[in-house]
Amino acid sequence: MLKTAKIDVKDQDLLGALRALFKHVLENEDISAILAPLRVPTKNMVMPTLLTDPDPLNSVDPLSPAFPMNSAKIVSRLTRKPSGGTIAAVMRPCEIRAFVELVKLKQARTDELILIGIDCLGAMGNRDYLNWTRENGDGAANTFAAQVLSGKTPDMGGVEPAQACRSCELPVAEGADISIGFFGVDTRQQILVQALTDKGNRLLEDLDLAAAEEPASRRKEIERLISERTAIRDNMFAETADKTDSIEKLSAYLAGCVNCYNCRVACPVCYCRECVFVTDVFDHEPNQYLRWAQKKGAVKMPTDTLLYHITRLAHMSTACVGCGQCTNACPNDIAVMPLFRMIAHKSQQAFDYEAGRNLEEKPPLSEFKEDEFAEIVGIHN
Repeated sequence: MLKTAKIDVKDQDLLGALRALFKHVLENEDISAILAPLRVPTKNMVMPTLLTDPDPLNSVDPLSPAFPMNSAKIVSRLTRKPSGGTIAAVMRPCEIRAFVELVKLKQARTDELILIGIDCLGAMGNRDYLNWTRENGDGAANTFAAQVLSGKTPDMGGVEPAQACRSCELPVAEGADISIGFFGVDTRQQILVQALTDKGNRLLEDLDLAAAEEPASRRKEIERLISERTAIRDNMFAETADKTDSIEKLSAYLAGCVNCYNCRVACPVCYCRECVFVTDVFDHEPNQYLRWAQKKGAVKMPTDTLLYHITRLAHMSTACVGCGQCTNACPNDIAVMPLFRMIAHKSQQAFDYEAGRNLEEKPPLSEFKEDEFAEIVGIHN
């Protein structure tokens, strides 16, 4: 039977309890390193950091509303070949789902890895977070977490959490080896720690934490969150569809794109070693631009921005996990995430697939299914 345990929270210091837990994990002889979000002193940003020394864990901060990158890409780099030691990775639910997709795409491995998932409290955009943390300092994480978990609107200086977080209906790390639970738990007193796999169970038994039972309030609170966020998501889809339901509207929606490709680089499941948009295919000759301008009267520069986004939509909509890093990385604040999430949701529904749901589920188009889309291909049993 998979173990459920708890860790005590002293003096309502939720962050301190988590840091103590991660130190305990790193002390385990089977764990060589731990990857966790650590507060970087230079800009007070929180960044994924690989730790073998327990002392820096005093600066680990998975509670702050900081999400500068999806660490699935980092874990992919750490696991794509044998490293010689087991790494415990502390990740948000969307990061774990992105990592699951990368494993399916042969870009990562689950050997020598323990995934520790945390209930996600949400995050701000990068610029908003830097302004917020500059005002609030190191002690803000506990206050932010307490406000979210008490059902209050967190004091974020008038800034809302990122749209990707407000519309995320998957706030719990279902695909982890070990899940750290906050929702529906009295986190002033304790944190719930649950093993979700045999691998996670072995580590949890080694940690020798006090046994516990999942409170009934946890499932109720998770269901409430899912219902609330699903409604926000569906409203976002409706608004986005209205803004992009023609080529003209879609072109206007993406008009600010400067072909920086930040969204591609930030996307955790965009994995091609070489992107066609940085090859000679799109390195047009100067006279080509002039011919286009002469033919149309005017050509928006840079060119190919609409084709770039449509190509990316076609390429990775079945793997999109809705983490929002595309919007977070855009220098011109284009709402890339709502568009990609909307298309991804429809694509995944069509294939009865959910990106990152489990490792056993094969990605769409990777295998032939005779009973798939029978109304289109005309094959009937």
